[in-house]
Amino acid sequence: MQRVGDHLKREWQLYAMLIPTILWLVIFLYKPMYGLQIAFKDYSIFRGVAASPWIGFEHFETLFNNDQFLRALRNTLIMSAYGLLFGFPVPIFLALMFNEILNQKFKKTAQTIVYLPHFISSVIIAGIVITAFSPSAGIVNTILGWFGVDAVYFLTKPEWFRPIFIGTGIWQEAGFQSIVYLAAIAGVSPTLYESAVVDGASRWQMMWKITIPSILPTIIIMLIIRIGNILEISFEMIILLYQPATYQTADVVNTFIYRQGLQGGQYDFAAAAGLFNAVVAFILVMTANTISKRYSRTSLW
Repeated sequence: MQRVGDHLKREWQLYAMLIPTILWLVIFLYKPMYGLQIAFKDYSIFRGVAASPWIGFEHFETLFNNDQFLRALRNTLIMSAYGLLFGFPVPIFLALMFNEILNQKFKKTAQTIVYLPHFISSVIIAGIVITAFSPSAGIVNTILGWFGVDAVYFLTKPEWFRPIFIGTGIWQEAGFQSIVYLAAIAGVSPTLYESAVVDGASRWQMMWKITIPSILPTIIIMLIIRIGNILEISFEMIILLYQPATYQTADVVNTFIYRQGLQGGQYDFAAAAGLFNAVVAFILVMTANTISKRYSRTSLW
């Protein structure tokens, strides 16, 4: 304890810098957890959280018997699976390709182009997508028209919503996510590549035998985090793109919570759905981390 006290006294400035962050965590992340109890109550804004009567798991029973919630859960899992299957490898591929570009000017230009969509507002991205797929003046339907294909109302057809949403997400985030893998590649020892060159290895062989194995721990960590967020679909983009005609394939858990809670005023019911979402995410992270730790010795903790 004496050593700890001496350390705190000596480095008090550094710990003082942590105070704003700790306060932010307590006020905006931990304090709101008090309200989670409304998931188990017949909550009324007039009676408040404490005075509202307990009803146990009634909201959860209603939730799992709600066809709209089950549809939203199914859509969430399907779109998350597609996003993981098609979206997760793209940043890795981009990082590997950027690492192989020798012309620094071209490399920086290409990186700027693929990073840029991440910094554009979701509202603007949605506007670009709506304009691009417009049946009257959209570039997609214009190109289809050159081949004699009639205009397609893409954003009103349930079967087209998922491909458009997944593709938009990859375009917007893949470039920025590749920065993590580029940083991991930068940490690979140059002596490994020098030894490979002496042995006559090609750049393709060095990528497969040195680069990818070296960044594998980073890939596993990012995969665990991605699995933990499997129920966290981009809420803003779906709200901006979906409509009642596409609810069949576009409605997800977060939009269901939004409609029930903010639009419908069923705060307790929406809290139950949100709590279910959080518990599933926690279980997925723990499971993925345990499996990774057992078979690859790489984990979050």
